[in-house]
Amino acid sequence: MSEPSVFTRILRGEIPSEIVAETENVFAIRDISPQAPVHLLVIPKSEGFRDVVELAAGDPALLAEMVGLANSLAAEHADGDFRLIFNTGPGAGQTVSHVHAHVLGGGLSEGSLGG
Repeated sequence: MSEPSVFTRILRGEIPSEIVAETENVFAIRDISPQAPVHLLVIPKSEGFRDVVELAAGDPALLAEMVGLANSLAAEHADGDFRLIFNTGPGAGQTVSHVHAHVLGGGLSEGSLGG
């Protein structure tokens, strides 16, 4: 049996983290190494998907719930302006084989974060 993901360990309380929102299927945490003034991670509680491509094909309702939570969090924490980023594959910085989205906001400009 494989080791639980870092996200599962956060939900279990094994790794300290600030959980900023939670639903039955999704939760969000504040990133410990933020790349923007607002940097939250939105994570499904299910570990059945390696990346957003598998999630979109396998459970589009869960993906919609993640995007909806990201939008709510951005309205609350980033005045509504935000970037929603999914890393997919090791070449995109995906070091944990698990779906999660980055909500980035607060002081973003065209040149920030390579955008």
